[in-house]
Amino acid sequence: MEVITDRVEMNRIVKNHKYKAKTIGFVPTMGFLHEGHLSLVKKAKQDNDITIMSIFVNPTQFGPNEDFETYPRDFERDRRLAENAGVNYLFAPSVDEMYPNEMGNQLSVMKRTNVLCGKSREGHFDGVITVLSKLFHIVIPDKAYFGKKDAQQIAVVEGLVHDYFFPIEIVAVETVREKDGLAKSSRNVYLSVDERREAPALYKSLELAKNVILNGEKSPAKIREKIKEYIQKNTSGIIDYIEIYSYPALEPIANIHGKVIIALAVKFSKARLIDNIIMELEQ
Repeated sequence: MEVITDRVEMNRIVKNHKYKAKTIGFVPTMGFLHEGHLSLVKKAKQDNDITIMSIFVNPTQFGPNEDFETYPRDFERDRRLAENAGVNYLFAPSVDEMYPNEMGNQLSVMKRTNVLCGKSREGHFDGVITVLSKLFHIVIPDKAYFGKKDAQQIAVVEGLVHDYFFPIEIVAVETVREKDGLAKSSRNVYLSVDERREAPALYKSLELAKNVILNGEKSPAKIREKIKEYIQKNTSGIIDYIEIYSYPALEPIANIHGKVIIALAVKFSKARLIDNIIMELEQ
């Protein structure tokens, strides 16, 4: 595995592989890798000739009071994990490499962002699509891989690719979970011992909601209340949101039908955890 820090060099390498008709699978990350990231690598390797992973903690997607400075970083550990997983190239640019000058143009997301995480993180997804646009131009992937835990991000990125005609297929990969159901996340390290014990209740509440829906309940309000009661009973976390929307449009629905996302965010003392399930009901 080669580690590349220069964007021009990364682009040159990619173009050389493209000239040889090699397909490129791309896994963009912010590092502090876990099994969820590595599952994306596994899928990318199955689908493509060359797998490229990026590690870049993108400052433009963090708000003023968010955890950019303290976001967990361990590059040597990440490098070993990426190499052992079979990544061909690890692109790890600096902030100055990705943002060498003050931006003279701005990308802004107009749809799918005024709900879920986007509702409380103004400008977050603008930063996401900005850095991904840069990375897509550098890496020129055939396919890019994202985990379903960040389902809103996938919906936003699919919109970006569609609107700007990026010749890229976005591949959504199932959320990787701990044995007790907690979704893998770089932020799980912030949980206290007691909070870690409570955290699996988030996914259990979503499973409860799914079963209630399959048993005939179609009212979003009643489903949200079931989830709220379960989380409040089983955790010390503060609920940020519990929402049900159409997917991927992320629009409100009066009754549960078609493809929907049931999503939640819960704040613990030093970590805000998100989770979701996507399910499709016959019309």
